[in-house]
Amino acid sequence: MATPSTSRPLAAIILAAGQGTRMKSDRHKVLHPIAGRPMLLHLIDSIGQAGAERSVVVVGAGRGQIDAAVAPLGIATALQAEQLGTAHATLQARDALADFEGIVIVCFGDTPFLRAETITAMAARLEAEDAPRIVMLGFRPDDAKAYGRIIADADGSIRKMVEFKDASEDERAVDLCNSGVTAIRAADLWPLLDRVGNDNAAGEYYLPDIVMLALADGGRAVVVETRADEVIGINSRAELAYAESRWQAARREAVMAAGVSLIAPDTVWFAHDTEIGRDVTIEPNVWFGPGVKIADRATIHAFSHIEGAVIGEGAEVGPYARLRPGAVLGEKSKVGNFVEVKKAVLGRGAKANHLTYLGDAEIGAGANIGAGTITCNYDGYFKYRTVIGEGAFIGSNSALVAPVSIGAGAIVGAGAVVTADVEADALALVRPEQRAKPGWAKRFRDAMMAKKAGKQL
Repeated sequence: MATPSTSRPLAAIILAAGQGTRMKSDRHKVLHPIAGRPMLLHLIDSIGQAGAERSVVVVGAGRGQIDAAVAPLGIATALQAEQLGTAHATLQARDALADFEGIVIVCFGDTPFLRAETITAMAARLEAEDAPRIVMLGFRPDDAKAYGRIIADADGSIRKMVEFKDASEDERAVDLCNSGVTAIRAADLWPLLDRVGNDNAAGEYYLPDIVMLALADGGRAVVVETRADEVIGINSRAELAYAESRWQAARREAVMAAGVSLIAPDTVWFAHDTEIGRDVTIEPNVWFGPGVKIADRATIHAFSHIEGAVIGEGAEVGPYARLRPGAVLGEKSKVGNFVEVKKAVLGRGAKANHLTYLGDAEIGAGANIGAGTITCNYDGYFKYRTVIGEGAFIGSNSALVAPVSIGAGAIVGAGAVVTADVEADALALVRPEQRAKPGWAKRFRDAMMAKKAGKQL
């Protein structure tokens, strides 16, 4: 985790007032998920790791959605009622930070990959001996497109900031682009913002204009550079998919470096909080939702879908298994193909090898759940619990109608519909006695064939 390298306190202003119309969504743009987590919360996490003691999100349309997302984190919001540009948006945070006297980082809610290390580096650069008034974060993309440009000297001193619409052909040829991420002392920020005008091609109040104002005052501004992928903005579904792919690629590399075997890395998809131990093997086409923890030496077979689950040491999952929230697999337990587990605990060595649903259940160590077994946990109104004792054996195609308890060591015969508790070490048979009628099947076939032949005449 990064630590602040400046003695001054740090605050962040996150600009998220844009309409996000290119997303074609009722969900606010910055709340679209990457690795199962809203992109805004990825950014807020980095800001927190950098040591920021306060953050303000500037919102416009969809304010209620953002308020709901950040309020549990103790983060304030400020409203930009009219979309008049980034400088105007930043000004809306002034009341929330009126008593703040440290360094302010201004960034954008749709840049989820901004790192804590970059934020602290910008803050430290602001405190360097040459005492710049402003630090801007620049990058050099493969295609500079319509990004604003930074015209700077070799030592990083900024000579000019210019938006693409206002740039000359020579300025557009410069490949150093402005990410918009800005570090500035609060004492400098508000007076400079008050002086920003909108005499430009778009008629907007641009945040980068504070650099030109600071230079005109005889101050100094510098640029710190980072990789383009760190500051990619996300404005469309295609860009969201690209961001997801970049995040997943980095996570796959990280887990393999930590001792996890991915048989086909590009087909495995992690969540932002997936935790995996050493010597875990993950086969192709596995998807992890949020809240998954996997202990050492577990194996996840192909085409499994796992979220909100805890998988114990040496446990085995799949292929084609689904673990839903609340699933807990004990050490060396096994959930096989086409088994679904929800809010159920399997003890050490317990097995459900195929074609089974286990919901709202507790399965004791060493228990064996036969193919086609289901725990009938829902009556249309309420959920009920099934308890299966250690070493119990549940025969294939059984239905355990909860609430019900199967004692340790008990055996439930195949095809049973169990509606009452079974005591330990008992045999439960819940099916009619088998009867055979010799010759009946042949007589039935002969009669039906004769009837069919008569209809065809």
